[in-house]
Amino acid sequence: MTEGKFGTAINCMDGRVQEPILMWFKIRNGIDFTDTITEAGPVKALAEGDGPTVESIKNRLSISVNKHHSQLIAVVGHHDCAGNPVSKEIQLGQIEKAVEKVRSWWPGIRVVGLWVNEMWTVDEIV
Repeated sequence: MTEGKFGTAINCMDGRVQEPILMWFKIRNGIDFTDTITEAGPVKALAEGDGPTVESIKNRLSISVNKHHSQLIAVVGHHDCAGNPVSKEIQLGQIEKAVEKVRSWWPGIRVVGLWVNEMWTVDEIV
């Protein structure tokens, strides 16, 4: 495997948000490789539940952290999300709760919350 720095995106499956998030990791944070964990509206699942979706995200994240030594985890919400069709304000609150949950799993790793806005650019919110 090529050596380099890893990060992990817990991101929506929506193809419109993949590239902006990959570029944010690479350009803003010097991450060489971004492991991507996708779900439809993952911030809602992480903020509001502890069921099989959350367990699946946690298991996949564990691989990224323990095997790839991910140095940065981003929890991502976005404009016009079909999997979580609520207002921006509600999603921002969900992102904050989701970030808290992920930080509790891996307190030694930087965890941030990101919002991909209507211009498909990335804003760091937490």
